[in-house]
Amino acid sequence: HVQLVESGGGSVQAGGSLTLSCAASGDSRLCMTWFRQVPGKEREAVAGVYTGDNNPYYSDSVKGRFVVSQGSAKNTVYLQMKSLEPEDTAMYYCAAEFRFRGRPCSMVWKDYAYRGQGTQVTVS
Repeated sequence: HVQLVESGGGSVQAGGSLTLSCAASGDSRLCMTWFRQVPGKEREAVAGVYTGDNNPYYSDSVKGRFVVSQGSAKNTVYLQMKSLEPEDTAMYYCAAEFRFRGRPCSMVWKDYAYRGQGTQVTVS
């Protein structure tokens, strides 16, 4: 069982920056992906990284503005969000899953068994 602890949400003005962090328990290599959800809309993948090779992946909506990276502590992942826009306002969730051999990390919420409690990001 993997437990996730998220932190770093908050309120920021448009154009500002925030960094979210997610720490997963254990030593297993994981796909760790950030998702976000606005009330009334579907949850969407934002960015993630496979901790086995530090290979990141992004949704088109955040490429060039968000950077996902693995921290020095094992299974800690950061999401640096820059040039934030009001449209980035959402609840952000960290999710983790083991990766099937040879397959890329999924960007689909239902494929993740381990999920954080969420952290709110508000851009005004």
